[in-house]
Amino acid sequence: MSRPTDDLGTRSDTSRAIAFSDAVFAIIITLLVLDLRVPDVPPGRLLFGLLEQWPGYVAYLASYAYVAVVWLNH
Repeated sequence: MSRPTDDLGTRSDTSRAIAFSDAVFAIIITLLVLDLRVPDVPPGRLLFGLLEQWPGYVAYLASYAYVAVVWLNH
């Protein structure tokens, strides 16, 4: 009499690796947002201060989009 084959015993469990990679992506996204700063402007000039920092926001959005594409393809 032969023993039934257990498919779970022959396959590796990838849930830990997937959870670890998801955590790495979450840390990367968190580090991206830490570079954004509130502008040091007088009261009433916040919009102008934010508009002056537009290259930083464009870089953030481009980096976030890149990480999102890599994560979705992962």
